[in-house]
Amino acid sequence: MATELSKEAQFKLEVLQTLIEPCDRVTYGKKLRDAAEKLGCSVRSVQRLIKRWETEGVACLAAAGRTDRGKYRISEFWQEFIIKTYTAGNKGSKRMKPKQVAVRVQAKAREVGDPNPPSYKTVLRVIKPIIERKEKTKSIRSPGWQGSTLAVKTRSGQDLSVEHSNHVWQCDHTRADVLLVDQYGELLSRPWLTTVIDTYSRCIMGINLGFDAPSSQVVALALRHAILPKTYGPDYKLNCEWGTYGRPENFYTDGGKDFRSNHLRLIGADLGFTCHLRNRPSEGGVVERPFRTLNDQLFSTLPGYTGSNVQERPKQTEKDAKLTLRDLEHLIVRFICDRYNQSIDARMGDQTRFQRWEAGLPNVPDVIDERHLDVCLMKASRRKVQRGGYLQFENLMFRGEYLAGYAGETVSLRFDPNDITTILIYRREKEKETFLCRAYAQSLETEHLSYDEAKASSKRLRNAGKTLSNESIHQEALERDALVEKKSRKQRQKAEQAMAKPQPPKAETSESVEVITMQEEPEVEANLDVEVFEPIDFDDLRGAW
Repeated sequence: MATELSKEAQFKLEVLQTLIEPCDRVTYGKKLRDAAEKLGCSVRSVQRLIKRWETEGVACLAAAGRTDRGKYRISEFWQEFIIKTYTAGNKGSKRMKPKQVAVRVQAKAREVGDPNPPSYKTVLRVIKPIIERKEKTKSIRSPGWQGSTLAVKTRSGQDLSVEHSNHVWQCDHTRADVLLVDQYGELLSRPWLTTVIDTYSRCIMGINLGFDAPSSQVVALALRHAILPKTYGPDYKLNCEWGTYGRPENFYTDGGKDFRSNHLRLIGADLGFTCHLRNRPSEGGVVERPFRTLNDQLFSTLPGYTGSNVQERPKQTEKDAKLTLRDLEHLIVRFICDRYNQSIDARMGDQTRFQRWEAGLPNVPDVIDERHLDVCLMKASRRKVQRGGYLQFENLMFRGEYLAGYAGETVSLRFDPNDITTILIYRREKEKETFLCRAYAQSLETEHLSYDEAKASSKRLRNAGKTLSNESIHQEALERDALVEKKSRKQRQKAEQAMAKPQPPKAETSESVEVITMQEEPEVEANLDVEVFEPIDFDDLRGAW
């Protein structure tokens, strides 16, 4: 009897009875799908259950379920690994999602050589009882992506799925809305900020701040900062470390010429990542959103803030500007480390950006040798090594280790623009640059000097030198004219004094003699004995012959 059935069997019977009513084919199909949804099975399972009910009656509805119900069809090794990974990933302040556990399972399967590891659904079934026991409610502020799946579309039409941390990095530039001054207090301009973002966790992986316009070289410097582990001194006053590092598998950017350069593709080929271009501008929300956060929560609180609208710029902006590039870099680093990366993104529930990056790693990232990343460093013009291993750059004198043996040779310089007190020396050998040594700025071994500060100092020294030279030229001309005028004045004074004195007698006698002589000259000429010759008659001469 139907009354003797269990509640579950009665519910199945009620659902099946709705299917025996006559109706058209379209309506029946809809009823069949509704029944499958109510019973929590597929449409095919409902059709099989109807056939059994027609042949066996209601007894089939009370049949026992699967003997392995509640058990997992995976090995104990995988069960223990899944539970242990999830438990360890949620200890203390750590937060790990089921999807992140599935990523670790895939990585472990490659390590042990298992071709059929547990799927994400299996992982979710294993850890579901643990989640239910914790009775944690999720508070997602937005109905958007919750971290399980995300894909971005490339310009070539490829759907790039983001599976884990360091899988897809994005990069972009913006002009910081803050006017800066140099170390002497003279007004400069707004700097460019380049950021590298991990798409999976939304963590800021690295930055580059400077006055150079966007280029492949600037992108390379930001990549280098993102790839290397980051350490900062006590002058930054950090409460949290900037713990992100590693290398990306994919580099996703817009179509600017700095991102389409051969230089960036060569770096990708050397480091092992693939460059992709965005399909359309709307795909760049992940990397552009932090710029707005920095403007709203950091730049707007600083002196010299310009705002995004030039026409609405405060009148006192230029007078209020007093931060240097280094000051702003300190503030940005502290904001990212202590605030931005430690904040919870709306899509991540109870995980901070850094926690999600840490939990989403399939394995510990490799630390790349810093010398291998020198290809990302800024390259200066070539210099000739002076005697003793010295060379000059930006009005600074550098001395290199073991560089004296290369005196007279031309070498290449590479340097970090954030600190040029130490530069790297390279020598070209067989069409390839070989690292020689480091060179240190003399008398600045314990100092910190950026490239922009060095250029500002050089410009100031040049201007001072030009001013000094011009003053010297003008002074020399004035002194020369004054000396000539002084000598001319003395000569005139001497002449005037000579004219003013009475003439001595000797001068008068000589003058009279001179007059007498001039008067007697005609008489002397008249008394001269001069022989006069008559003209020769040549006819007489011929007759004499």
